[in-house]
Amino acid sequence: MSDDIKPFTGKVKTLLQHIALELAFVDPVQESGVDGIHDLLTQLTELLTGVSGSHGTDTLEFIRLAQRAARRWIDERIAADSRLTAETIQRLHEWQPWMESAVTAWEYNLPCPTLPDGWQDVAPTVAPLPSKQPTSTQPTTKASVSRAIPALEDVEEQLADGLAADADQEMVSLFCSSAQDLLQDIEQGVLVLEENPNESTTIDTVFRAFHTFKGNAGVMNFVVLQRLTHELESLLDAARRGTFQLGRESIDLILQGADILKRYVTELSSQLSGVEVGRKISLPIPSLVRRAHRMLTTGSGPVPAKSSAPVVQNRAPASVEIPAISSTTVQPIPTPVFAATQPVASPEPPAKQVAPTKQAPASSAVGIVRVDTLKLDGLIDLVGELVIAQSMVVQNPDLKNITSEHLSRSLGQLRGITSDLQRTAMSLRMVPIRNTFQKMSRLVRDLAAQQGKEIQLVLEGEDTELDRNIVEELSDPLIHMIRNSADHGIEATDRRIADGKPRAGTITLRAFHQGGFIVIQIQDDGKGLVPDRILAKAVERGLVKPDNSLDEQEIFELIFAPGFSTAEQITDVSGRGVGMDVVRRNIEKMRGKIEIQSVAGAGTTFTLFVPLTLAIIEGLLVGVGDQRYIIPTLSVRESFRPLPGMVTTVHGRGEMVHVRGRLTPMLRLGDHLHTPVNAVDPTQGIVVVVEAGQDSRCLLVDELIGKQEVVIKSLGEMFHNQTAFAGAAILGDGRVGLILDIHALVKLKLKHAETAA
Repeated sequence: MSDDIKPFTGKVKTLLQHIALELAFVDPVQESGVDGIHDLLTQLTELLTGVSGSHGTDTLEFIRLAQRAARRWIDERIAADSRLTAETIQRLHEWQPWMESAVTAWEYNLPCPTLPDGWQDVAPTVAPLPSKQPTSTQPTTKASVSRAIPALEDVEEQLADGLAADADQEMVSLFCSSAQDLLQDIEQGVLVLEENPNESTTIDTVFRAFHTFKGNAGVMNFVVLQRLTHELESLLDAARRGTFQLGRESIDLILQGADILKRYVTELSSQLSGVEVGRKISLPIPSLVRRAHRMLTTGSGPVPAKSSAPVVQNRAPASVEIPAISSTTVQPIPTPVFAATQPVASPEPPAKQVAPTKQAPASSAVGIVRVDTLKLDGLIDLVGELVIAQSMVVQNPDLKNITSEHLSRSLGQLRGITSDLQRTAMSLRMVPIRNTFQKMSRLVRDLAAQQGKEIQLVLEGEDTELDRNIVEELSDPLIHMIRNSADHGIEATDRRIADGKPRAGTITLRAFHQGGFIVIQIQDDGKGLVPDRILAKAVERGLVKPDNSLDEQEIFELIFAPGFSTAEQITDVSGRGVGMDVVRRNIEKMRGKIEIQSVAGAGTTFTLFVPLTLAIIEGLLVGVGDQRYIIPTLSVRESFRPLPGMVTTVHGRGEMVHVRGRLTPMLRLGDHLHTPVNAVDPTQGIVVVVEAGQDSRCLLVDELIGKQEVVIKSLGEMFHNQTAFAGAAILGDGRVGLILDIHALVKLKLKHAETAA
């Protein structure tokens, strides 16, 4: 490849991608599409005219002839009525990917791709270059005729050059971000098509998403990705033209292709973070491309007349080494190439599966900008400081003796403005839980197929918003709980029929606001939890003593014990006893909690309570001596002043408090934190009952000051070894309040118990 033509090929590919975007949203009835394409073709003509040199002269001349033909088609339409006909649009749809492929061939001095059948008027004086493969006599669909991505052999020849990892990282980051959105839309759309394969609007949505992905991959010179997306796009193109019928096999193939693309994007993103930069990624693209091509040429539906276009016979290995980041110099491109990544609106979902949420057309997304989350965090920190400063001004004792209506009104306005500013700043980090929920659709689909069950997933409250960090942290716990519901909860089809239940089991995933928290429920209509079986397994594993008297709720809590499982067989889905304890730990790390309700034979519901954000916490402000501590309200069960006789000392267990008929260990917070106290006698203080999981403790404090929302501040590296505090906050009076880590306090072994033992 000649470095001299790199600037030209980069600019040419950029213009071709703009043309692809214009074609994706062109309306044959309107005139706007004609002018936009005409302007881009004019720029392309000027660019190609200015190229000189001997590199790939024959291919370059072919490209120029094809370019002039496209310009002629548009000029003819402008001269007629300034409207694009369906025939012209179809020709341009075939022309654009051929041009991309031809430019790649020119850039790397490869054979020029053969013109599609019926294009003799494009270059009548130049004979098409011969194909390296014999023409197949096998019939092919119209969509496959227009394939224009280089053959797989050519792709491997290009990869053999050993591309270095020195690409524009900002461009690659933009590509990855766009690709993740597109793959999410593709996956959700394909799941809809599995239920209704003839839904034309969804077919168009997924087709356009693949088309945009292919164009973006072309701009970045990820040619192997371009090849794969082109084959998958061709399947969908044939389906929307009625020449191919989508079925289970093709749906599986498209999802597998999306998984490969997702894996590549994930690897690419990790390398952007500095992880093994330049490492090559082995992906089974050739075998999948061959399957897609074979499926398209054999067809699952009506196939049109035989074409003379050659069929590539791939002789590639099962996997290829793909360069992690291309070294090809990519010219900076305008935002629209990646900005217009949202497909057109999807249809309402069918009853059995969840469809992608409707999206606005690309033209309405001009007001959306991508902002680094670190910048958002910085803004939120500054707003938090402003709120603290405002509270200190309002509560300044020097102002309490001043009686001024104007001052009071100004302070009220200041309070309102800072409150609105804080609310707005926090909303910038809020994202719908939709994407996390919709990932579960694919998970349930694959689990059902793997286990031979019929399972439908119902999603409710997808638009519920919460902090982006919490959404990311929720993904793994939800995946594990959904897997458990599908594996342990939902019965086999024959068992459900025998029990008089519907053939298909139902897992409902819902989210809603409750107070200052988000509630997420995972509910199934399966066999439910069996308390006797759980208790027997817990006794067998030594988790509880045989003579322990536990109520049903306490028995349910045993499933969160490390290593606990009632599965009779170990599978790749579950059964190893690893997971539910991690789920609880992760939820509690977010200052949340998890509850269980279950009815044998009717199903189980897991309810998660998580805060809206990790930046602000609602806490119970307590006093111990002169110090102020904050207890997260989600961990507080109740508080009271103990009566004489309620606190007792038990040999081997230390001080205990009688709480609702049970003895609960008590921790003197002042003694543990080495803080002087005012209330030595428990009856003069306050007991706050806190809980973490199935364990609870009574914290003895001097006084309750009240509830308060505070902005969490990190304690920094100096305090990373301490286990009692989760952070700190500046209170309204300017004092610092330490936020207690309730999980750590509940789990620690009390000194009194150790001494007594």
